[in-house]
Amino acid sequence: MLVQAAATWALVGLIWTMQVVHYPLFAKVGRTDYPAWQRSHMRRITVLVGPLMIAEAATAIGTLAALVHVRNGALIPWAGSGLCLLAAIWLATAFVQAPLHKRLACGFDSSVHRRLVRTNWLRTLMWTARGGIVVVLLSRGPYPA
Repeated sequence: MLVQAAATWALVGLIWTMQVVHYPLFAKVGRTDYPAWQRSHMRRITVLVGPLMIAEAATAIGTLAALVHVRNGALIPWAGSGLCLLAAIWLATAFVQAPLHKRLACGFDSSVHRRLVRTNWLRTLMWTARGGIVVVLLSRGPYPA
């Protein structure tokens, strides 16, 4: 549960930084340098986000499995909701955000950039909600080893 909380809250902080600071700054990169800059961003952010997302997913699945195993009916809906949010985040990442990033890697397009920023608000809010769910789960432990 502590690993899940650490991974989730690292991602909550990261997604808010991306949404409020980093994504808006995409428009400030010169058009000539933009494709190389975007590809570099994608490579570097994947190295940071990938392990955190995998850790978050593995521990979210483990938490739900542990709660089902001990029949903790009070927390199962919380863990299940958190896992559903996580699935939605992964789907949005794979089918919305990643394709938009790939389009931007070919060159800056202001309409694609606006869509990236606008659609990322959903992931930002879902990860923030997951952060709240993890706090609830953590505060209502203990968990089986």
